Amino acid sequence: MSQFLLVPTGSQAGLTGVGLGVAQIFLQAGQVPLYYKPVTASTAADNTVALVQTVLQQTLPEPQSLNALDERVYQGQADDAVEEFVAAFHQLAEAKHDVVVIEGAVPEAGRTYLPAQNVKIAAALNARVILVAAIANRTPALVAAQLLLAAHDYAHGHTEISGFILTADAEHAPAADFAAEVQSELTAHGYKLDCLGVVTALPAEIDVAQAKDVASAVAAQLNAQLLSAAQAKPLTEHLAPAAFRFQMMARARAANKRIVLPEGSEPRTVAAAAICENKGIARCVLLAKKEEVEAVAREKNIQLPASLEIIDPDTIRERYVAPMVELRKSKGLTPEQATEQLQDTVVLGTMMLATGDVDGLVSGAVHTTANTIRPALQLIKTAPGASLVSSVFFMLMPDQVLVYGDCAVNPNPTAEQLADIAIQSADSAKAFGIEPKVAMISYSTGSSGSGADVETVTAATKLAQQKRPDLHIDGPLQYDAASVPSVGRQKAPDSKVAGQATVFVFPDLNTGNTTYKAVQRSAHVLSVGPMLQGLNKPVNDLSRGALIEDIVYTIALTAIQAVQMG
Repeated sequence: MSQFLLVPTGSQAGLTGVGLGVAQIFLQAGQVPLYYKPVTASTAADNTVALVQTVLQQTLPEPQSLNALDERVYQGQADDAVEEFVAAFHQLAEAKHDVVVIEGAVPEAGRTYLPAQNVKIAAALNARVILVAAIANRTPALVAAQLLLAAHDYAHGHTEISGFILTADAEHAPAADFAAEVQSELTAHGYKLDCLGVVTALPAEIDVAQAKDVASAVAAQLNAQLLSAAQAKPLTEHLAPAAFRFQMMARARAANKRIVLPEGSEPRTVAAAAICENKGIARCVLLAKKEEVEAVAREKNIQLPASLEIIDPDTIRERYVAPMVELRKSKGLTPEQATEQLQDTVVLGTMMLATGDVDGLVSGAVHTTANTIRPALQLIKTAPGASLVSSVFFMLMPDQVLVYGDCAVNPNPTAEQLADIAIQSADSAKAFGIEPKVAMISYSTGSSGSGADVETVTAATKLAQQKRPDLHIDGPLQYDAASVPSVGRQKAPDSKVAGQATVFVFPDLNTGNTTYKAVQRSAHVLSVGPMLQGLNKPVNDLSRGALIEDIVYTIALTAIQAVQMG
């Protein structure tokens, strides 16, 4: 399927007319187009819903008003708004269709965030962009400058620009060679874009009675051949942060799993459990005395849902003594020792998971990684075929989600271990909708450098490629060669991974942990994880600096893993 986002380069009247004309082109070609408009200046004055119903016989979701979007932006929830657009889009796209035409937000004075919002929408919906520029009294050079500025917003992401459409009202019809002059100006600046049409006599407002006529008139002025070619062109799929969050939460809700939280009275954990319960993300179990949880809730002004499960560890500990002794009988564990170890709520929660009373465990807000993983290794054990436990972080970059591994568990992996980490990380990426292209990171690309560390990465790459020839794995690659297309082409021109990596496997814990935290804090990137890989059942560790949001996402990841491991 293809999506096209119409992005106005400035103040633009009649954008809906242009969108309906583009949809009409595909309709005339025997395809089924859908129309989507996430944002409108005013819901009261907007008649797009009626226009779309008339032209395409489609029920359009009600767009969000700019005033409502302003409020979200002021509250720091712009990304949440994009996630809601993704949710509405997915609901709309359940209908049979071949292509979706998406109407972008028109820039307005004072709302400087709108161009960036269009960029996020394009990335989140994996849409190609069609720039729409109003001619008015502008010269070709000025129109070209507007197009260049708008195109620059998409230059460093994964969004493809399919071309541009010029528009004019009846009073400002352009000269016959206007579009050619605009293209000439663009070429002079090293940018080649197709002109998809020059739409003249475009009405600023369209009433329902004239909707079909306007759509047909606009379609007649568009280049159907170029639009069809743009639709047919293969598009590299990527998973944007808003789409990742939407899919993760939707899958977690569908999973309906019971997740135990051993740090049951820790304030961030209590807040996260309340959010998960209210939003149906998971059925959380807080291991703590009820009065302690309620005291935290009062102090932090957290509304505890009536359905939130709180279990006093003292009331259930005894029932897990015998099962724990059985699991550890080869180590000679006595009932007395089991009772003592079960005083630790992480051990108790792990036993709940081992016996199937819960579906997953999340800990680490106040415990170390070792405190979380050790009981899991002893009681849950590694999955069949897994030689080790490793971890990944999902790094929510501005327009793409990347996978970093291992940044939390293995200090100095051998070549064999590094190969297994690469394979585990690739499988985790694929399980969460990210097409794995695995870069084995080093301070050297290919054979440009030497040394024991490079040799380890080289050996690990070869081992991983031998074990999983179905995966795209390459290395050693420097980070820039793995992530920047131009550098990748220069340093590793024959690589299927260089410049387009989605999974980054670091050579050791020192490098991985430092890199993920540097990116997270300096670039203000949300990191989800660490998610543990290689265990029989889902156990996940939190950073002790985890935010409430981080814990919510980790609970969601754990619920999804429970389905995958089931």
